[in-house]
This record gives sequence, structure tokens and C-alpha cells, in this order.
Amino acid sequence: MAHVDVLDAVELDAPTMIEGLPGVGLVGKIAADHLVDEFGMTHYANVHCTAIPKVAVYQEDDATLHPPVRLYADADRDLLVLQSDVPVTPDAAQEFAGCIGDWFDDDGVFPIYLSGIGREKTDAPPSVYGVGVDEGVDRLDGAGIAVPPETGLVSGPTGALLSDAVEHGRPAVGLVVESDPRFPDPEAARALITGGIEPLADVEVAVDDLVDHAEEIRAAKERLAKRMQEAGDESTQARPLGMYQ
Repeated sequence: MAHVDVLDAVELDAPTMIEGLPGVGLVGKIAADHLVDEFGMTHYANVHCTAIPKVAVYQEDDATLHPPVRLYADADRDLLVLQSDVPVTPDAAQEFAGCIGDWFDDDGVFPIYLSGIGREKTDAPPSVYGVGVDEGVDRLDGAGIAVPPETGLVSGPTGALLSDAVEHGRPAVGLVVESDPRFPDPEAARALITGGIEPLADVEVAVDDLVDHAEEIRAAKERLAKRMQEAGDESTQARPLGMYQ
């Protein structure tokens, strides 16, 4: 049965949640993993639903097994991070969205969803823009985050989560960053954090390591990135629709 199994009684008051499902450039996952590590966040809950692959995850220097999708919490910052070690397929995305959507309502969670849009790398820093549902649009405006420069859509599991928010009128924000469509992109993840997550969640995050150790991060995430490339349209991504469809 689909449910969120809370492990640690962390006191949270209408927290902001950062979603980190794997997608284009692995930007959401890199950003989410960095927040968990940087803030030393508490393993708060496990997410169980049939949409998630039935695998068990172990971590470096730790014999304890965990499910692949977990929530981490920081009471001081009223922050949650959804961390995933596996992709969620499009066939399972709607069920996954329903699995955690009701929990958002019960706990007053405000979600920030993350996605990359494939762009060829240039010397210019990656651009970040935002889309929102209900109160999310006001929060984007208050944070001074740019609106999309072109018509587009967000697909994959993050697209399903945003669609679920639209369907139920649930406040939410989606952040989109220009990212390398072929390789893990720590620079784009840093832009997501500094240009979107920090002002929306009212936090300050040290991000120098994301670029200083970019090659190490790419190497560590390369296998997952290859799996996401093979998934093609199955992975979370934003893409332009163009004027004529």
C-alpha cells in the first residue's frame, strides 16, 4: 500500500520540500544530494509505493539498507528534501504523484520541483526560470525568478507531480534550468540552488564544492546518467514546444 513512513519525529511547520528525482543533467538529484550533505539533514521518512522499483540501497561505510526514495528533514530551516537513487518510469509517474500528493496536503508541505532543459554548453551561466500553481506563482514573483522565455512542458515523474498539483489546485513551484542533456551537470545544479532554491526556501547554501569538484561529481553520477539517457523521454525534463505544434 502506498504510504510515507515517518521514522523520526522532526518538528516541522508547513515545510518547503525540494524534489530531487533523477532527470536531464541529473540537476535535481545533484542539488538535492548536496542539500542533504551540506545541512547534515535527518533521514525523516521513507516513501513506499508500487511505482518505485523494488530495490534496497546501501551507502558507503554503512551496513544499513534503505528504500530508494527517502525524505530528509531540517527542523531549523523548515526544509524537506526528497532524495531518490532510482528513476521513476512514466508509466509509474502518475501513481507516484498520487502516492505522495495526499501527504503534502496533510502536512502543509510546499513543494519545489526541479527539472533541466537541454541546452548546448556555452560560457554563459545557465539560466533558471520558474513556473507555479496557485500560491506558487506569487512566491516566484516575490523571489524575483524569471518566467519562461518560450512555451514548453515538463515531462517524466516531475511533470506528473506538477500535473497532479494543477489538477488538485495544490500550491507548487517548478524550477527549470538550462543543463547539459548528455552528462551530469553540477554547474546547472548550482544555478538551481543559488537562483531558485535559496530565495524560495529562504536558505543559504555553500555551493563552491559543486563546481570545485565537478569532475568527481560527474564521475560518481555517470552510471545513473547513462541509465537516464537510455530512458529517453521517460526521464524528467523540460522541453520547448515551439510556436507551431
